[in-house]
Amino acid sequence: MTIANKHIRVKDVMKTEFGLIDGKATIYEALMLMKKYKTSVLVVDKRNEDDEYGLLLVSDIARRVLAQDRSCKRVNVYEVMIKPAVYVEPDMDIRYCSRLFARFSLVRALVVENKKVLGTISPNSLVLDGMFSLEEE
Repeated sequence: MTIANKHIRVKDVMKTEFGLIDGKATIYEALMLMKKYKTSVLVVDKRNEDDEYGLLLVSDIARRVLAQDRSCKRVNVYEVMIKPAVYVEPDMDIRYCSRLFARFSLVRALVVENKKVLGTISPNSLVLDGMFSLEEE
């Protein structure tokens, strides 16, 4: 089987363990949750059915809280988060997902099915897990 005929899906390489946080939580609470999950990203939950998911990245906290000398106990997640979060379907081929990341300079996306977050995907997962599997025979 050639690489072109082999298909690895996002669901095969996504990270399924993730932290979910409310947008009203403080950055301090978010950092505690990040430490618990040993992650640099949290999913910000929807406020209601008509809302969208958000993402909170450590890099955004560094830029918008730490670098501006703001107190992490006085800044809320909603002030720093990315919303709406970009998401992909779990059955998407990793090559298309990688193209999406490249085109929009993404560092993380949600994997969503039927309006429910299943996990997160990053270029690291796409390359280190997905691309490696494409090359194996």
